[in-house]
Amino acid sequence: QVQLVEPGGGPVQPGGSLRLSCAASGTIFSLDVIGWYRQAPGKQRELVAALTSGGITNYTDSVKGRFTISRGNAKNTRILQMNNLQPEDTAVYYCNAVRKVVSSGTPFQYDYWGPGTQVTVSS
Repeated sequence: QVQLVEPGGGPVQPGGSLRLSCAASGTIFSLDVIGWYRQAPGKQRELVAALTSGGITNYTDSVKGRFTISRGNAKNTRILQMNNLQPEDTAVYYCNAVRKVVSSGTPFQYDYWGPGTQVTVSS
């Protein structure tokens, strides 16, 4: 069973920076996509950033130019560098990993989630 560990997060002042990491264990396979979603109080969970095993990145518009997702040193790890944080970035950030398989010609997708880490941007 794939497990995601996601240290990082915490309080930060507006304009500050934080670094999140996500490490997946429990699989010998390369996960197809690893990234972060976030959920603020009263709002739906939204994609923040993701990086595929092929090197394709995807960012939500509000974080482009401020957040950068990259590979970690170990297999199936990702780093999210968050700069110029703003109060609207306050949320619980969840690491998400996706594995896609094809069985008997039928595609399946498995989603795994970390427990979440709180990011609070406030003066």
